[in-house]
This record gives sequence, C-alpha cells and structure tokens, in this order.
Amino acid sequence: MSMSTLSALKAIIRDTLDIGARAEALTLDSPLLGSLPELDSIAIIHLIAAIEHHFDVVVEDDEVSAETFETLANLSAFIDGKLAPPATPLTRYG
Repeated sequence: MSMSTLSALKAIIRDTLDIGARAEALTLDSPLLGSLPELDSIAIIHLIAAIEHHFDVVVEDDEVSAETFETLANLSAFIDGKLAPPATPLTRYG
C-alpha cells in the first residue's frame, strides 16, 4: 500500500466530505461506509469523481462495491490497483 496514495486519499476524503481534521485521524483500519455520516450515496459519487480526477483513473460502475468503501485500507488498495501498470503477457519461445 502506497503511503502517497494513503495521504492523498485522506486529503480527498477531508475535502470531499468536508470533515476537516477528522480525516487525519483515519487509519488503514478505519471503517468508512456506515461510520462516517457524511459518506452517503451522493458523497460516494463525489468521492469517486475526486479520486478519478486526482489519480487520473477511470472507475467503472461494476468495479465499485460496498466492500471498496468498507475501510480506508480497502479504498487505498483499490486505488493502488487502478494505478498499477497492466500485466504484460509472457511470450513463449519455442
């Protein structure tokens, strides 16, 4: 898990949900969905848009689930997965 992803994600959550210093108290194990009253269905849409803009990624509808937003670790891992370069197929010689 990238620390730069984590710190950027905390800033995005802080700004998008307008939760101020509470964002800095978030840890990898911090529950998000169901624990932050500000994180409702509309806020999730805004959060996804902010993530797409900041990290220059596209989040498809079928990639997002409640599990993605369950904890800060899950969301950070999801973003790291989006940022990872695509796997290169192995070439067989023979």
